[in-house]
Amino acid sequence: MTVLYGRALAAVLGRVAATRAATGERFPLFAEPDTGRWTTTGRGSWTGGFWAGLLWLRARHTGAAYDRDAARDVTERLTDWVVADTATRGLVFWYGTALGDERAGRLRERAARACLEAYDPELGLVPWGSAFGGPRLLARVDGVPGMVPLLATVDAEAAESHLGTHLRLCCGEGGFRPASRFDAGAGWSAYAEPPPGWSRGRAWLLLAVAGAAGRADMPGLIPERLIPLADEDRPDGPVDTSAAAITAWALLKLGRREQAEAVLGELVRVHLTDDGRLLDGCYDLGEGVAVRHEVVWGTFFLACVLAAMTGLIDPREV
Repeated sequence: MTVLYGRALAAVLGRVAATRAATGERFPLFAEPDTGRWTTTGRGSWTGGFWAGLLWLRARHTGAAYDRDAARDVTERLTDWVVADTATRGLVFWYGTALGDERAGRLRERAARACLEAYDPELGLVPWGSAFGGPRLLARVDGVPGMVPLLATVDAEAAESHLGTHLRLCCGEGGFRPASRFDAGAGWSAYAEPPPGWSRGRAWLLLAVAGAAGRADMPGLIPERLIPLADEDRPDGPVDTSAAAITAWALLKLGRREQAEAVLGELVRVHLTDDGRLLDGCYDLGEGVAVRHEVVWGTFFLACVLAAMTGLIDPREV
């Protein structure tokens, strides 16, 4: 299996090099399944850290100065997000710097302190924020992974509170809910977006639990299917390999190697192309955007699992 994983990792990181050549100074978001052509963004959005992380992973794989310089350049272009009002800074700055150099580490420290300044002790979390529009006082599962270990570098109690509050809101009575909204008069209530059946909801929260020291509670977060549906309430809809890749990485970090390998095997055998493209990721099912595509965060977490399985990285690093 190690040989298979090694070949798959080489293909994925080869695709990273091809993507870098194709996208230039822009950040890749998702690519067409037929052509491999990327839709990009200039500033990186909430996914920019995954592109930086992939470049750092390639740099470790090759040891080449050219690859390290490319990773360093992309990481530095994330700097503007330090002061952005969004809990997705956890995704940007933890996964974009975890495998980086000392300069990346200094950027991570700046981001961690900025996030701590945004921590609301009365709510017990860093709010979702206003950077992407909509209500600011939300608790969303995609604002938890990355944020927990990022906060933990500067304030362990804030990190524990951020995770614990989200676990309580997402996994309480009435079923799983990926988002809740706070009102000063009424308190917390369920928020409609993302929907309860969203594939990445449980995956993101499982990853957050896996990244928290001493945490072991996983109330209904491990999916029954190896590759979950993009929306479990739409059984005739597409699957989401990016959610599976996130889950596989979380399981590996939790020491559940056999379960992680079961998911990884399905991803590599069925959904990974010979040229290193992980297909069948879902960007936004509700809006019908990129529902069977290669998505940058799915590639990142697949690459992390493969790199850990082949000994290139330690799961505790990321």
